[in-house]
Amino acid sequence: MADTRLSLSQLAEVLDARLVGDGSLPITGLSTLADAGPDQLSFLANAQYRKLLATTRAAAVLLREADAEGFGGNALIVSDPYLAYARLSHRFDPKPRPAAGIHPTAVVADDATVHPEASVGPFVVIEAQAEVGAGVTLGAHCHVGARSRIGQGGWLAPRVTLYHDVRIGAGVVIQSGAVIGSEGFGFANSGGRWEKIAQIGGVTIGDDVEIGANTAIDRGALADTVIGNGVKLDNQIQIAHNVQIGDHTAMAACVGISGSTRIGSHCMIAGGVGMVGHIEVCDNVFVSGMTMVTRSITEPGAYSSGTAMQPAAEWRKSAARIRQLDSLAKRVQQMEKQLAAVTPAAQDSSES
Repeated sequence: MADTRLSLSQLAEVLDARLVGDGSLPITGLSTLADAGPDQLSFLANAQYRKLLATTRAAAVLLREADAEGFGGNALIVSDPYLAYARLSHRFDPKPRPAAGIHPTAVVADDATVHPEASVGPFVVIEAQAEVGAGVTLGAHCHVGARSRIGQGGWLAPRVTLYHDVRIGAGVVIQSGAVIGSEGFGFANSGGRWEKIAQIGGVTIGDDVEIGANTAIDRGALADTVIGNGVKLDNQIQIAHNVQIGDHTAMAACVGISGSTRIGSHCMIAGGVGMVGHIEVCDNVFVSGMTMVTRSITEPGAYSSGTAMQPAAEWRKSAARIRQLDSLAKRVQQMEKQLAAVTPAAQDSSES
């Protein structure tokens, strides 16, 4: 378990923050401005909550210099309160840290390698030639397939499944129900019947990656599916075979990426986005929620599709007008042709 009681001055030192007020105050946890108690630290990251500074019971608040003006309480002055909160959150994280060792109910192949500093939980299965690095935690009922490797410091929640030939870097976090290395959706049509294509590639995942609950990452058909360093994937995401995702790209829940699509680095893909296969998305792209990406994106920037929510009666009117667009476009084309035919004659008559 992480530290649960630190003084305000100790936290200031951790963050390299400017301390305002009583540095001896004990801090036992983190909370919001509205809910914090007199022994908890809070933060102001969004200006719309600034009014809560007058009523908060927090022992101290993480603030920007500008927001600290006029605040009479204890404060830690930082350039980015939300980032400071993120870094301190690990100091108060109650997540259990099991002791190193292999639970007696675990099944480990004779030729598998498990570092003595790893923790292998109840009913875990580790197959032939798999490797589990130092400081790795495998929760109950995890499955590590043949020849798969997990780098040092990884944390797999209960019921994570790694198929064979999955290579995972250091410090990777995978939540429950995630499946890595499942067979991609590959079939060839033969006279109306589908014949399965063997998926003989693997999955390669970089360092410092996080994968949410019930997310699936398919193995490659030939080459590996590749997830870069620092990638963050939310819950219930589908990554199809041979997809490549660049470093430090983040995806919110329910995104679906079709096969062989390449996504660049430092992209942000909002919830419910879908991408067709065999396209490329360049670096530094933001795609808003529920967008359907049907072609490659070659310029950095923000992209959206679809229509935003509106009252149902208005939406029905808009939908009716959308259905009329094709006929309207044809009428416009006819009018343009008629105008083009009439205009030269009108010019000739005026000249004569």
